[in-house]
Amino acid sequence: MEINLKNRVSDSVELLFNQIVGHRRHLHQWPELSFEEEETSKYVIGILKEAGIPYQSGVGGHGIVALIKGHLPGDTVVALRADMDALPIEEENNLDYRSKKHGVMHACGHDVHTSSLIGASLILNDLRDHFGGTVKCIFQPAEEKLPGGASLMIRDGALENPQPASIFGQHVHPPLEVGKVGVKSGMYMASTDELYLTVKGKGGHAALPQDLVDPVILTANLLLALQQVVSRHGDPTIPTVLSFGKIQSSGGATNVVPNEVKVEGTFRTMDEPWRAKAHRHMLQICEHVTAAHGGYAELEIRKGYPYLLNDGALTDRFREAAIEYLGSENVVELPIRMTGEDFAYYSQTMPACFYRLGVRNEAKGITSPLHTPTFNVDEECLKVGMGLLAYSALYELEKSVS
Repeated sequence: MEINLKNRVSDSVELLFNQIVGHRRHLHQWPELSFEEEETSKYVIGILKEAGIPYQSGVGGHGIVALIKGHLPGDTVVALRADMDALPIEEENNLDYRSKKHGVMHACGHDVHTSSLIGASLILNDLRDHFGGTVKCIFQPAEEKLPGGASLMIRDGALENPQPASIFGQHVHPPLEVGKVGVKSGMYMASTDELYLTVKGKGGHAALPQDLVDPVILTANLLLALQQVVSRHGDPTIPTVLSFGKIQSSGGATNVVPNEVKVEGTFRTMDEPWRAKAHRHMLQICEHVTAAHGGYAELEIRKGYPYLLNDGALTDRFREAAIEYLGSENVVELPIRMTGEDFAYYSQTMPACFYRLGVRNEAKGITSPLHTPTFNVDEECLKVGMGLLAYSALYELEKSVS
């Protein structure tokens, strides 16, 4: 790729920066929960209309698909994706642009993702005379809640007419210093299943255990038995996590054994055949362990997002583009994460690359983790956020014709 095009992207970033900061702050002030992003969608549409960028709205709910077609010869289509929804968290930051919605906050940085893609769209639209092919910009709702907006947008044809050859996505990363990005080739993020377990027995007076079928003891035995799904049935080369985070009984006291105990947990892994096998093992264990003690268990497995796979060849090219754009000192390798992301649906459909955007600045006190009421970003990250999205798309289009 010609170095002057990289400079054109960088120059555009500087010109747009204050505008994109303004967009980010507006989105931060007016967050909307998953499947409720109506005003956010209208806001993005207004910017696309003003720029003369063609788009389709109402895709997968409040999703938007915009197309930016280069004027040079080329048929390759590259997709860029940003999510738009917020979380049910009350913001505690003392900011001029803090959330104006009680109990709703962009605590996962989707305001940064959306505003970065707005910036990238404007940059690419201005550079249409300098590239061939098409960039499909996907503004996606409902990443934070099952079944995930990605699956709904795919269902509604977001990856068709035209069909992208590859897709890029980014996510803010508080452990990483602003100005840097992180990437991991291959298996990167886990599938995410929600587990809802109900253990039923016969309650009564705690001093008369011989007359009871104690669901508390049944639950303890069952949780220990379920851990063997990973330790005794799993392939140690496949990252897997089985964790339970909530236990609740239907009453009970120091001298009262309840009739029922409810447990909630998560199962995460990075292999679809093993995932299905583990589901079967968990159901069998729940049935057999509780039956052996005269009780009964119901296990509901809500199948969530698949695991996220970063295509090796595409990720290598992204790494090259990022090093060219940011310098090698600002591109770091990341470890596998057992957190989940519905970008994984795209990665199961086509070559995909999902990378991390540094937002940390200790000197400014910007260090809070994601999903906390004090999460914030150094807004300098928007320069990298919009610039690298645009440049990685241009780099991929250039490689497709070279």
